[in-house]
Amino acid sequence: MPPSSPSRPGKPKRILSSLLALALALAAFTGSLIPESVYGERAPAMAAGARIEDAGEEARVIVKYRPGAVIAQTPSTIGSLRRQPMHARAMGQRLRLPLTDGRVLGPRTQSLRGSGLSSDQLAARLSTMADVEWAVPDKRRTIAALPPPNDPLLSDGQTTTTPVAGQWYLRPPDSTFIAAINATGAWDITKGSPAMTVAILDTGVLPDHPDLAGKLHPGYDFVQNAVTARDGSGRDADPTDPGDHTTAGECGTGRAAQNSSWHGTKVAGLIGAATDNGLGIAGVGHRVMVLPVRVLGLCGGFDSDIIAAMRWSAGLTAEVGVGESVTRVNDHPARVINMSLGSRDTCQAPYQEVIAELNAASVSVVVAAGNQNGLAVNTPANCPGAIAVAGLRHIGTKVGYSSLGPEVSIAAPAGNCVNETGTCLYPLVTTTNAGTSVATTDQTYSTNTNPTLGTSFSAPLVAGTAALMLSINPALSPAQLKAALQSTARPFPTTGAASDVNSCRAATNADQLECYCTTATCGAGMLNTSQAVAKAQEPAVNITGSAPETAVGVAAILDGSSSVASLGRTIAAYAWSVASGAQYARFTGSTSGSTATLTGVAEGAVEIQLVVTDNLGATSSSTLTLQITPAPKGGSGGGAWGLDGLLLALATGAAWWLRRRGRAAGACTF
Repeated sequence: MPPSSPSRPGKPKRILSSLLALALALAAFTGSLIPESVYGERAPAMAAGARIEDAGEEARVIVKYRPGAVIAQTPSTIGSLRRQPMHARAMGQRLRLPLTDGRVLGPRTQSLRGSGLSSDQLAARLSTMADVEWAVPDKRRTIAALPPPNDPLLSDGQTTTTPVAGQWYLRPPDSTFIAAINATGAWDITKGSPAMTVAILDTGVLPDHPDLAGKLHPGYDFVQNAVTARDGSGRDADPTDPGDHTTAGECGTGRAAQNSSWHGTKVAGLIGAATDNGLGIAGVGHRVMVLPVRVLGLCGGFDSDIIAAMRWSAGLTAEVGVGESVTRVNDHPARVINMSLGSRDTCQAPYQEVIAELNAASVSVVVAAGNQNGLAVNTPANCPGAIAVAGLRHIGTKVGYSSLGPEVSIAAPAGNCVNETGTCLYPLVTTTNAGTSVATTDQTYSTNTNPTLGTSFSAPLVAGTAALMLSINPALSPAQLKAALQSTARPFPTTGAASDVNSCRAATNADQLECYCTTATCGAGMLNTSQAVAKAQEPAVNITGSAPETAVGVAAILDGSSSVASLGRTIAAYAWSVASGAQYARFTGSTSGSTATLTGVAEGAVEIQLVVTDNLGATSSSTLTLQITPAPKGGSGGGAWGLDGLLLALATGAAWWLRRRGRAAGACTF
């Protein structure tokens, strides 16, 4: 049918125009009869009705309309088939109340606001209406944060001989306690798992300390020399600390007498003191368990005892006796080993190899950097694969006694006294014994007159954090765990200390006391337990199934199926891409599955990235670098000819055809 002439509209069109004019006139005269949904979807009304709810409204309700209700069937937009429950005006007319639209909360549900009555009263009146299925007050909710643990020494404002600041280092940082790690914030995510074990290789523990009750697995005593052990025997199944007090000269000429340190008990408390038990202190690991392994006796311990204990603690061996004639199965292998020990030395092969072996078995090794007044990092903290921890003052500067250097991974509070005389102001409060020997026990807590200070106590704060991270994501490898600790660390402060405090410099043979930390001297930053645990909730990405190189024309299969989501989550999506070197390789086939195929096209290095997303939307990524080597001679990729031969044949044939075509048609030749 030909179209009507533009200058002479046909009769049907004139009738349609007349009807439309009549409808508009009626609408202007009877505007109050047009359904509220029409008004509610006009641009100005939508802008007002969809605004974020104002806390100052008197009445706030959520209402759901019945299926088939007349008001719910009204289109919400002229000409639209969608229906939105935006019926404040119509409902207000029925109730003779001024109502405004709030948020759309479902196909038949919306929030409404009114004035002149309470939320309860408005909900009650709406509930009586035939079109309403239910109406309830729109109540205010607060953050569902857990109450802090009730351990009395955790809080500030202590009035006993305990430092007034209490366990300042576990609380969120503020303008005074800049170095605090915010373990309390991490506990809102996870309190740790009793299935997660931290081994402490130390002087042993006092197993009867009331704040360690129920927190210790059966450990072992690896101190072989009976005299050094001071417990009447060599290696045995009792890791109890008998005390390491000495007389003058007992540990070397000129060495002063010392009281027992109860060092292992202090470390155990910082990691795993029973928390929220109404007693003493809280441990950063909250519910994680501690495996006490004694390696230090009178005047220290030997590498052979320490290395044997490292392997047993991780469950790599059951051998505990000299000559490997005695075995004892470790029923609670540790995923984290804390070693608050060391001495000045370069990293030797035995420690390098055992730490590599532990890392390969998914065991993280956390080691104190040392207390050498700013000298180089001690051994074994300076060994590859270790997580070395430097010490901070409460204001975030390097505490004077802490060692430093590029081997440090991260820094954490170590305790400091600030004042030269009187009681200590900012030590670390932990479990200890006020007696000299196990026979004269007074199992209590360190105080401002008996302070706990040292990088020995920075390390367990990191070890406890690592245990919390593994509690929520056991799939984390030592490298991934270390990377998460470092990427979430807070930056070091650059102001706030005395005017004569400068930036830390590289270690020399001269003392270097308090200084402003840098990433080259004190690690990636200040430990942030809350953010590290939050980071651990992200999926652990693993790319396997390919050699570090492949050849031109050869397909490499990349496999991300061993990537694992944190506990209670699942992997929902994979995304492969070429991060750099796209000119050297390309994907063939899907890039959204757990595996992908990459084919080299030219010689060079290509970096592949895999991004994994879990079912709650958390993402994580990892990269892999492949070297694309020359195509194999006469090998696969080109059939019997090989890829090179096939390409040469194609090139030769193409050149011949072009020359022939040029001679025949007078075209340009190549």
